[in-house]
Amino acid sequence: MFQKMLKEVYGIFPDSEVSLGRYHGYKQNEGLYLIMDANGLKEQEISELSRIAEHMQQAGDRNVSKLLTDKEGRKICDWEGRKYCVLLNRAEQMPEKLRTGRKLARFHARGRQIPFKVESLNRVGQWKQLWEKRLDQMEKVWSGKLYTEPENDFERMFMESFPYYMGLSENAIQYLADTEIDDKPTRIDHGTVCHERFTNTVWRGPYFVKNPFEWVFDHASRDLAEWVRERYFANIQTSQPEIKNFLVEYQSMTVLSPFSWRLLYSRLLFPLHYYEAVENFYITQSEQTKRQLEDHLRKYLNQSSDYERFLSHFYHIGEAPVKMGKLPPVDWLLR
Repeated sequence: MFQKMLKEVYGIFPDSEVSLGRYHGYKQNEGLYLIMDANGLKEQEISELSRIAEHMQQAGDRNVSKLLTDKEGRKICDWEGRKYCVLLNRAEQMPEKLRTGRKLARFHARGRQIPFKVESLNRVGQWKQLWEKRLDQMEKVWSGKLYTEPENDFERMFMESFPYYMGLSENAIQYLADTEIDDKPTRIDHGTVCHERFTNTVWRGPYFVKNPFEWVFDHASRDLAEWVRERYFANIQTSQPEIKNFLVEYQSMTVLSPFSWRLLYSRLLFPLHYYEAVENFYITQSEQTKRQLEDHLRKYLNQSSDYERFLSHFYHIGEAPVKMGKLPPVDWLLR
């Protein structure tokens, strides 16, 4: 299907199809073509992604994908009733040892140099209102189910656990608000190119691909926090050395300011993993996905005291400048 699209709309004749996890990929000589679903994206967002990708390439990042135009010069292609974009990437093999912390610090450094104003993809300074909105929405769902019998195990767990996670969310929002009042951002706190959700798998795969369709413009601590969160839950017993090493690597290129540390910590306090499990459960129609999300939620609830312990020691694990940076603890976590 997509081979025909590449030939007819773009004049590209690929040699072979390649497996790239979530994306359809095709190879032609040294080029790798990714087919991106553009439904639901505004033209302004795609135009901005294209400009940001161009900047990152010009700044020296050779693994960033380029957004192609079709034969008519359009960035968005209509094909069989849907909209698509095509990205061109170098078909470069993934290095055996990827020093993710250093690579991410370099990526963020390039992103801070963007010479134009990012608008539609900008999330800088918006966490508080986004978190408050998410909390309000979930509280409404929870309140609406208070006086009815839970329909299944997932709902029972949600009903019992939400008051605790509401408290944790309020703590995160307060910690963030205090940070914005108490602390001053430095040069490294400028907005940069980040990922919607940066995890250990984003830059993993047969080819090294940095995909603009996974990006937003935000504070660098977004990527750090989400990588740490994912690694922690991947293995709560053995993740600490890996997390420490990642933050040490990152700081060998860019030293985090006290403001950055506090933003990173507030994001870890906000239980995004819990929200995503609950929200996705009520959205999905797939019974298999529902069973997976039920397992995830059960795991999160069983590990909540471990996560509290991890949060209480996080600054120590990351070797943060607690005294010098005046990084405040969350008192109830230390009890």
